[in-house]
Amino acid sequence: MMTTSQEELPEEAARYVVPTYFVNSDSPEVQQFVARALRDLPNDASKSDKAIRLFEAVRDGIRYDPYTFALTADAYRASAIAGAEAAFCVPKAILLAACLRAVDIPAALGFADVRNHLNTPKLRELMGTDLFVYHGYVQLWLDGNTYKITPAFNMELCERFGVRPLIFDGNSDALFHEFDVKDQRHMEYVNDRGLYVDAPMEEFLRLFKRTYPKLEQFNRERISHSAEGVDAGFAAAGKVS
Repeated sequence: MMTTSQEELPEEAARYVVPTYFVNSDSPEVQQFVARALRDLPNDASKSDKAIRLFEAVRDGIRYDPYTFALTADAYRASAIAGAEAAFCVPKAILLAACLRAVDIPAALGFADVRNHLNTPKLRELMGTDLFVYHGYVQLWLDGNTYKITPAFNMELCERFGVRPLIFDGNSDALFHEFDVKDQRHMEYVNDRGLYVDAPMEEFLRLFKRTYPKLEQFNRERISHSAEGVDAGFAAAGKVS
């Protein structure tokens, strides 16, 4: 794919176009994911149209499942995530950033701590809190504007949990809503950790394991037995338990 001259980009955005170790936008796996997502768009499609399509591809093409927490850093490379059936917010944000960079759209990784008032009893028990540290999102630059978007929750899961779906229209942010469809509190951003060129995986994994030891142990057992998560709320086809 053709690359955009660094001189044509806003100074703050230029550093968010190049491939990195985790946001490896030049990998064959990411390039193939992008090609599939954009296959129906015309050759002269705008960057806004491409960004919308890539957001939807990551949001709905990879099901959200918080039990897919990987324990090794290399599992969070975009090239590894591109072929996943399910993932949680951090890997989905990494993949979206890589896809956007692959079509010359500057995309930074953003991380924030969020309080989640809607989860399943099983997940709440394993986490021991409703605070999600290092929630992943993406900040992109389009037509001189910046937007913050998160492709975490797929449409089917939103319907199951009664949460308003996140829709990126190319003109506004697409972050978690404060309230669900019944106007009950849903998500609350409590601490923004800033923007990154590449994923700070060493710090993320250290803090995640320290904050959620029961969830880490659950995943160690799940991975060692090659078993899927046992929470029907986040299964491919299930009901909130």
